[in-house]
Amino acid sequence: KGGEYMAEETKMYKLMGVDGKIYLSPEKGQLGGNGNLKIYGRLNCGTALNAIKRYGDFYPQHRVFFKDEATAIAAGFRPCGNCMKAHYRLWKEGKIIPGDLETTKKLVDFL
Repeated sequence: KGGEYMAEETKMYKLMGVDGKIYLSPEKGQLGGNGNLKIYGRLNCGTALNAIKRYGDFYPQHRVFFKDEATAIAAGFRPCGNCMKAHYRLWKEGKIIPGDLETTKKLVDFL
């Protein structure tokens, strides 16, 4: 038959942007978060995974994903105290300021 071409569908991921709005991306998020509590952390965070198991369908509806840590901070989220202990301490010390990425960049050396 020849000439037939089937376009490969690109999987799209729902990520939260710096403005706190969800957008579609062909790239998978690097961090996960809880949209209600405004906390971000690693995708394999034990606390988040336990919450997903414990609360079933309820928890995933509040789950958000971020391209990177800078985006999570800009969107107003703080680091998880379980899976991101060092960054959590920086937040407690006032060096990570959710919603103020520019000031945070001046206070930490990883962004």
